[in-house]
Amino acid sequence: MGTRTTICDLAGMVDSGRKIVAVSCYDYTTARLVAQTQVDLILVGDSAAQVVLGYDSTLPATMDFMVAITAAVRRGAPDVYLVADMPFLSYQVGLGEAVRNAGRFVAEAGTQMVKIEATAAQLDVVRAVSDAGMAVMAHIGIRPQRIGKVGRFRAEATTAEMATDLIALARRMVDAGSSMLLLEGTAAEVAEIVTQSVGVPVISCGSGSACDGQILIAPDILGLTEGRLPKFSRAYADGARTTIDALNAYSQQVKSGQFPDHDHSYHMKPGELDRLRSLLGQQQT
Repeated sequence: MGTRTTICDLAGMVDSGRKIVAVSCYDYTTARLVAQTQVDLILVGDSAAQVVLGYDSTLPATMDFMVAITAAVRRGAPDVYLVADMPFLSYQVGLGEAVRNAGRFVAEAGTQMVKIEATAAQLDVVRAVSDAGMAVMAHIGIRPQRIGKVGRFRAEATTAEMATDLIALARRMVDAGSSMLLLEGTAAEVAEIVTQSVGVPVISCGSGSACDGQILIAPDILGLTEGRLPKFSRAYADGARTTIDALNAYSQQVKSGQFPDHDHSYHMKPGELDRLRSLLGQQQT
């Protein structure tokens, strides 16, 4: 193990003008690969409900599921700064339950920060979790857990009035104890103002380039999520085609008898096959 990245390291990056590189990933295997890159932060997002489990929203993600996959990511990437996503109904029911659930991520999964999709109604939650000694990333702008209420998502802070409200909310989140902000789907001009006006790192998820860092989900980056990407996302590889080609090559070799070959099989020790045949011959006489 190397030296684990801390919140102080991330703040230092911002102070020195270096962008924070963040990805969302959901499993041990991918996390091991991320750990070998220059990525600074991993968020284990409740988007796993969609990307891993195939649901049409983030809402079905449960605490037990999120804790389990977050712990897996920590094992795969022991030194990368780790943020866990508080799933739907893990913090909305009451302050005590919110603190308990946040604590589960710290104690059971080794996370260093929890993310809370927050409106003004969650200011007390942010404060309570922070006061309990845990770092909080407040997620504002588009909040996927509210899909049932809003029906569909649209870009946030696209008018002066909406922008004023969001800037004020960002400041209130920091005042309540947020150590970091995530802005999703927010007009780039407003995201820049927020970044300049708060004293904590601001991560952009589809909120322009002026924030202190950027986040995309690893399957999108790798080109594994077939279909139309969100406007703000980008594939840096054609992982889907590579995967399909590899699986087809495997299938063809199995069907043709090429795989497994001698080198991909286990074998008896020298002379043991002859002994086995002798023993079998004695049993038959």
